[in-house]
Amino acid sequence: MKAMILAAGLGTRMRPLTDHTPKPLLRAGGKALIDYHIEKLAAAGITDIVVNCSWLAEQLETYLGDGSRYGLRIAVSRESEPLETCGGIVQALPLLLEGNNNDEAILVVNGDIWTDFDFASLMNCQPEAGHLVLVQNPPHNPSGDFGLSSQGLVVDDPDAAGKSMYTFSGISVWRPSVFSGFSAGQRALKPVMLTAMAQSALSGQRYDGHWWDIGTPERLAALDEFLGVRAGS
Repeated sequence: MKAMILAAGLGTRMRPLTDHTPKPLLRAGGKALIDYHIEKLAAAGITDIVVNCSWLAEQLETYLGDGSRYGLRIAVSRESEPLETCGGIVQALPLLLEGNNNDEAILVVNGDIWTDFDFASLMNCQPEAGHLVLVQNPPHNPSGDFGLSSQGLVVDDPDAAGKSMYTFSGISVWRPSVFSGFSAGQRALKPVMLTAMAQSALSGQRYDGHWWDIGTPERLAALDEFLGVRAGS
C-alpha cells in the first residue's frame, strides 16, 4: 500500500505561525507535525509516500528530501495553488499508480492532524470505493460529519446512523480508480464521498483514541502541552 499525506493547505487559520513556515513543519512535542505521520507510516510497513505541497513548498521539499532518512521513499506532488483534497489526489495519481497494476488501495491522511491511530490496522483494507476513520466529535465540530450504519457503511443521515454522528478524522483508504475519471483542477472530496455513499461503497470505522485537528495556534499549543505531559509520564 502507498500513502499520501495532504500537506498543500495555505494554513490561513494558523497565521502568523504559517507566514514563514508551512503548516506541516510546525512543531509540537519537539517534532515537526509531518514527522509523526511519516514515522508511523514507516512503522506500519509503508515504503512509498506521496506528499502534496503548495504554500512555501520549497521548505517542505528540502525538509523531506527523498525520504531516505525515514527509511522510505517520498515523492512530492507540487501544486501551483492548493487544489483541495480530491484535486490534490487527482494530480498525484501518476505517482500513486506507479507499480500499482491492480487498483490496490491507497491510504490518505491529512497533514494537519495528530493521532495515535495505528496505520498498520489499515494495511489490508481494500474497500469497494473508500473507507473512512471516524472519531468522536471535537468541540469545534459538535454536530459531526457522518454516521455508521449497522452494516458498517458511512452514511450522512442521522436516522440511518442511529442518531450517532461522528467527525471524519482525515484518515481514509481509497481505490485509485475512484479518482481516475476526474479532470485536473480544484475539487473537494466530500462530493466523492457522497457518491460512494449513494452506491453503498463507502465503509467506515470509529476510533476512540487520541486525535487532534491542528487548525489553530491554540490547538497546536494544546497539543504541544499534551505531548510534553505524555513524554514525561
